[in-house]
Amino acid sequence: MAGPRTFHFLLPGDWHIPTGGYTYDRRLSLALGEQGWTVLPQVLDGAWPWPDDSDLSAALARIAALPDGALVIADGLAFGALARAVRPHARRLRWVAHVHHPLHLETGLSAADSAQLRAAEAQALQLARQVVVPSRRTLDDVADLGVPPERIAVVEPGTDPAPLPPPKARPAGPVQLLCVATLTPRKGHALLLQALAGLTRLPWVLHLVGSAERDPGTAARLQALAAPLGERVVWHGELPGPALRAHYLAADVFVLPSLYEGYGMVIAEAVAHGLPVVTTDGGALAHTLPAGAGLQVSAGDGPALQAALERVLSDAGLREHLAAGARQAAAALPTWAQQAARYAAVLEAVA
Repeated sequence: MAGPRTFHFLLPGDWHIPTGGYTYDRRLSLALGEQGWTVLPQVLDGAWPWPDDSDLSAALARIAALPDGALVIADGLAFGALARAVRPHARRLRWVAHVHHPLHLETGLSAADSAQLRAAEAQALQLARQVVVPSRRTLDDVADLGVPPERIAVVEPGTDPAPLPPPKARPAGPVQLLCVATLTPRKGHALLLQALAGLTRLPWVLHLVGSAERDPGTAARLQALAAPLGERVVWHGELPGPALRAHYLAADVFVLPSLYEGYGMVIAEAVAHGLPVVTTDGGALAHTLPAGAGLQVSAGDGPALQAALERVLSDAGLREHLAAGARQAAAALPTWAQQAARYAAVLEAVA
């Protein structure tokens, strides 16, 4: 029988996929393991959050095989669609739902799909003893689904410390912009490309790191939109950790034009590398960016995004001032060990 500091983690796919949600799941679990917890990953195959009947049947069989009284964490990408499979085991198992952001808030959904996801997730979350979210904003969004706030705990992601070399003069040449985000509508790449198309008189190169495979239609549209900008836009695709860190170290400015984020881990990563940031106030981003570390505009406001980019591209002094703010804020970012201890306290209360 599993020990008291053991949990099963239901995962909608491979948690080595480099997205913020999977990274949170994986790094938190590793940190909990270092603090004496036993983590038992349970991978759920399927097209979550849109499983077919065979996906749900397989998930139900996996859940039915879990031992009585087991502590089970379920990633929200799957849990929001699992009410039918969870309900027969809602009392037998101790459920914790880990919600990165509510499913119905994904950009680009039809009204019908959004309503369907909202209703399904609201039903599923009623079956969880505890919900864990990465930000106060996501707490509010989950509460809007009918979950009592006292059953929702906020545990922000941790951050890996990054080397912060002393400020030095950059060589002459274009400003290196970095955006790390999967090519999906919610990430706002189209707004970024449109904004930069109006700033071709300034010297810049945009490096885009993120998968083009999860939404090929959006990726194709973005590549067509960027075509007139030629070699000033560089597509790197999905990158492993060391290659991604090299891009952070080579960049001058980090940009994330997202329309909504449940937290925005890449903002913390950019700050940890001492980079000035240009981002939006979409969702939790309004609070994720530390004061003095960057410029923030309203989500979806293309002209405001262009104006902010023009400021940082044309003013080296401003870039260094914001970089200094990022370096100062980096020292206060929580580590994964600290956040795992907070998560452990939540789990112990459920156990």
